[in-house]
This record gives sequence, C-alpha cells and structure tokens, in this order.
Amino acid sequence: MATLRRESWDPQLYTGLAGSAIYSLMARDFAPLPDRLRSATSRLEKIPGLLAQARDNLDLSRVPKIHAETVAQQNRGILSIVNTFITPNIDQLRPGEAERLRAAIAQLESAVEEHQRWLDSTLVPHAAGDFRLGAEKYDRKLHFALNSALSRSEIRRRAEAELERVRAEMYGIAATVLADDPQAPKARIADAPTAVEQQGIIEAALERAYAEHPTPANLASDAEAALQSSTDFVREHALATLPDAPVQIILMPEFQRGVAVAYCDSPGPLDKGLQTFYAISPIPDNWAPAQVESFLREYNSRMIQLLSIHEGMPGHYLEGWHSAKFPSTLRAVLRSGTFAEGWAVYTEKMMADAGYLDNDPLFKLVQLKFYLRTIANAILDQGVHVDGWTRERAMRLMTHDAFQQESEAAGKWVRAQLTSAQLPTYFVGVQEHIDTRKAVEEKLGDDFDLKTYHDQVLSHGAPPVRFARQLMLDEPIQ
Repeated sequence: MATLRRESWDPQLYTGLAGSAIYSLMARDFAPLPDRLRSATSRLEKIPGLLAQARDNLDLSRVPKIHAETVAQQNRGILSIVNTFITPNIDQLRPGEAERLRAAIAQLESAVEEHQRWLDSTLVPHAAGDFRLGAEKYDRKLHFALNSALSRSEIRRRAEAELERVRAEMYGIAATVLADDPQAPKARIADAPTAVEQQGIIEAALERAYAEHPTPANLASDAEAALQSSTDFVREHALATLPDAPVQIILMPEFQRGVAVAYCDSPGPLDKGLQTFYAISPIPDNWAPAQVESFLREYNSRMIQLLSIHEGMPGHYLEGWHSAKFPSTLRAVLRSGTFAEGWAVYTEKMMADAGYLDNDPLFKLVQLKFYLRTIANAILDQGVHVDGWTRERAMRLMTHDAFQQESEAAGKWVRAQLTSAQLPTYFVGVQEHIDTRKAVEEKLGDDFDLKTYHDQVLSHGAPPVRFARQLMLDEPIQ
C-alpha cells in the first residue's frame, strides 16, 4: 500500500468503497431489515465525506485516463443501490429514524452529483497518469498477489508453451468437427498444419458454436438453466458435496460494471446459510448492433455453460460454500485469489473430463477456447504492465492467438489497464491445482476418489495453492 499508494491515483478505490458499504448491508438478509437500514443510514451520512476526500487525495498527474473514465461511468451507480434496496423500505423505520434516513439520502444525492460534475469537468479531462506499473512494482505486487513459487519469467514460459499445446488440441477437434462438411476448409491430420491452416480450421469450427447463442433478453435465464444442468451433473456423478445454501443469478450492480462480464459474490466469512450471487453484467444500452452480436458470439450457448461452471457449480459457488463450512475467521478473511480463480478454471476442465456434454465436440472446443483466455490473461498482464504492449499487440494475442471476439478482447484490454497482477491468478492457480491433484493421485493410487479429493482440498479454505498441496500430502508447511 505504501509503495503503490492507490489512494493518490485510483478513483475506483473510493467509488468501490462507497458502493460496497451500502450493497454489502442491503443485498442479503443477514440481520433484520430495520437494523440494516439504521446501519445504512450511518454509512450514507459518511459517503459525502468519502467522496470529498477522494477529490482531495487524487493527484491528477497520476490518475490514468482509463480509471477516470471508468469511474465517471460507475459513480451514479451508488444511487441505484439506494433506489433499489433502501428507498422502498424506509417505512420499516420509526418516524424519526425514517426522517434521518431521508435526509441522508438527499445529502448523498447532492454529493454524488457534485462528484459527477468534478469527474466530468476536472478528473476525466486532466487525468494524465500512466496505468502501467513497470517491472519493479509489478514483480513486487505479483509476489504478494500470487504467493507462488513461479516467477514472472516462468509464468510467461509455461503460458506460451501451454498456448501452443492447447491450440494443437483444438485443431484436432476442429478437424473432426469439419470432416463431413464439403464447404469447410480441409484439415491435414497426418501432417503438421501450417500456422495459417491451423488458424483457419479452428476458426471455421468455432463459427458453428457462435451460431448458437442466447438473445440479450435470455442471457440470465440461459445462465440459470446452465447452472441447473451443471449442478445436476455434479450430483449425479458424485463429484463433490453440494451446498445447502442458495445461489441467485442477478444483474451486476451498476457501480461494479465495466471490469468483468460476470463474477461470483459469496456471503461474508462470518455469514451462515445466506445466498451466493452469480452476477452477470447486462449488455450496455448504448452498444451498436455489431457490438451486441460480437458479445453474443463470444458468450454463445456453450460458453454460457462454461461460465456457469466457473462462476457457479462446481466453481466459485461451491468453493465459497466449502470455505465457509470449515470456518476460521483469519483463514476466511485472507482467502487466496489464486486458489479461488485456479479452482474455477480447474473445474471447467474437470467437468469436461468427467463427461459433461461429452456427446458434443463443440463443447470441448469452446472449453479449450475458454482455457486459452486463462492462458492469454497471464501473458497479457505482464505484456501490458512490464513490456509496454500497445492495444494492437494486446488485441492480436486475444483475437488471433486466443480466438476471442472483438468485444471480449476490447473489454479485457480495459481490464488489463484497470487492474494488475490479478489476471495471472487464473493460470497460475489452475496449474497448481492440476499439479496438486496429480501428486495426490500418484500418492494414493487405486485408493484415489475424486469426490473425497475435492471435498478435502476445499476443506482447507482457500489458502495459496502451494499450502493446500502441502496439507493434502502431509508435507511440512514452508
């Protein structure tokens, strides 16, 4: 914190704190509604001061333009939380309390509009900072973010090798998919394809998957159906102990949009039996038809299945529930993002290997494409923050090498500027999870049971994966 000093250059810090302060109180019924409304009143009264502090703290010469523009789009989302969760319930309070809450809301509305004027007239036009961390700060942050033995150079080496391997596997599947199509380009199975041939065959096969996608109106309902399907599969194949707490698919709150397409919001570490939110960002109203179509091609029907595995079952939703089931307050608060993101990616492959939709080769092809995104994330992050990649270089990796649609790659380019040392957590985490399972399988031999393994590795909470491995193998913790 003392090195990066986010408070002086990252306006997202303040908007995120303001939005989360209200959303975390009101989204779940962890306490009686009047109690939560009284707590919300106290917090609402403090947010104007927080926003004023942001204007005092932020150094325009250090604030990156992309951070300023993103927060300018998110800022009014704070009011949408109030309008959704608080305003309709004011009558739950006694008259004096209700009047205090109305006054706090009025002050907040004025403060948010004042902050919006400052964002639009001062911050966005004059933000002049560099979003790139540089090698020294990046390496220090990466060390703390990952808590892994893998260095930046080793992550790059493994990711580039994995990119080549996965593309070759995709080529074999794509060639099979297109084998009976006289209109499709012909693949060479016996001989190694040229780079152009490999690219063309994979793209042609993926076009078949892109043709089947949800409509904008059906995005959430299709995700819900996919979540039910993956949950049924986990239950029927005894892959893990299932949660007894609910999960709900929601539209992503406005103040959190603009970074990721979806996320899983598990209950707090001290909450018991409350619902998990699987949040999906709606398609922006101002998108042109071509942008919408690009998004839906990327999030085609098979990708929605994988997204629901990753964010829901048996990904983040399952992992978060298991972590809370074996409580340790310190462990719950200090959960490792590398463990959590690596687990979610691991489950994509695990489900495919276990036979989920195994009669559909396009599902396996899209699963590998989704994994390419994980690989590309790791390369992209250090390319942007250390190697000075341009947008064109980054887009080439994502759209050509990893077959992402233009809208997805453009969004990831924004995310790579807004964040640092988070995108590699997916790749590093999944590599360590795969290595851990392999080591336990070798140790147990015929006694290895997949459900027992999954339940046991999740029972440790979400420590850095290297520590989970040591616990699983009864090795000394180092």
